Amino acid sequence: VFQRRYAEMVTAISSEMGAPHDLSKNAQAACGPGHFAETIKAARELEWERPIGRGARLMREAIGVCVLITPWNWPVNQLAAKVAPALAAGCTMVLKPSEEAPLSAQLFAEFIAEAGVPKGVFNMVHGLGPDVGPHLTGHAQVDMVSFTGSTAAGILIAKSAAETVKRVSQELGGKSANVVFDDSGLEAAVKRGVRHCFNNTGQSCNAPTRMLVEASGYARAVEVAREVAATVSLGDPLQPGGHLGPVVNKRQFDKIQALIEKGVAEGATVVCGGPGRADGHNRGYYVKPTIFADVTNQMTIAREEIFGPVLSMIPFADEAEAVEVANDTPYGLAAYVQSADMDKARRVAKAMRAGSVYINGAGQDYCSPFGGYKQSGNGREWGEWGLHDFLEVKVVNGWEG
Repeated sequence: VFQRRYAEMVTAISSEMGAPHDLSKNAQAACGPGHFAETIKAARELEWERPIGRGARLMREAIGVCVLITPWNWPVNQLAAKVAPALAAGCTMVLKPSEEAPLSAQLFAEFIAEAGVPKGVFNMVHGLGPDVGPHLTGHAQVDMVSFTGSTAAGILIAKSAAETVKRVSQELGGKSANVVFDDSGLEAAVKRGVRHCFNNTGQSCNAPTRMLVEASGYARAVEVAREVAATVSLGDPLQPGGHLGPVVNKRQFDKIQALIEKGVAEGATVVCGGPGRADGHNRGYYVKPTIFADVTNQMTIAREEIFGPVLSMIPFADEAEAVEVANDTPYGLAAYVQSADMDKARRVAKAMRAGSVYINGAGQDYCSPFGGYKQSGNGREWGEWGLHDFLEVKVVNGWEG
């Protein structure tokens, strides 16, 4: 069903949250079939029951009624990453999609119904998060909440769910460091890092928004970043092409502008971009792709998640300082390492306090666990790891008696 109506989903994503057509087609919408295929594989391979100890049997069972709350920035990715394992585990669910991304969720619900999922297993409600959320997360008959969104909202959800001691799995914010060593093939590493930061107009929780560069190559890295940013174009999200789209809404635009202005006020150097609406765009919430140099890790733009096309560049002296600065953040969702010395790259990757680390531009497979340390959340999604949050573990002693 999803593949047959794929083009509709692409248009819905671009229309509701501004992801450019090509990104919606090649990445955003593609997450749906990708997660379902990997979840089916994981469910078939999972050992649902097995003997344990002296005649006992270990069992995995559906946790029960689940509330799934999803964000707007990668809407289908999060819909599929929650709904697929919940269905595979045998749970019933209530989905509350972001009010900023209702179109993709509505289509997704149609796909679920058309695929023959029994009535009452999958349910969806629309509404504003502050209005609808507490009724769902605090409900006594809900056994589990899976939430993706901001850390601030995650804290409120955890408090609401605590009253009934239900399980809460969360994937929250990030302020991911991209450590670029001078031996990395600096120009290629910086180009890749800038483009990755700007991807989805910077609206990704695992975006590499802090570029930490070895001091010996820092000046050159700043110039390369400037050159790359100069090639970035903005355009209509419904049109094909390699451009960036607008950010999702005025509230997000205003937040980004305030943080850019804060960066200027705190003494960071604007390499390109800066405050104000992007040139040539008097309609739509288009942000200037912005790069800051001379950033210290204590500046606001290095501490807070901006969620826009804004990169902070920070020099470091040696490997120890790189690890220290990279980990000096309340978040721990992702981290990136660029080096031709694989021993060093692996050593730094192991020292990172982050749920996912990417070496030299590597991607992540749907079978890999996705989630974070610290204030980036708890629990893991994707593949086999996504199933565990929706399952209870039971042991029956004397089963073989």
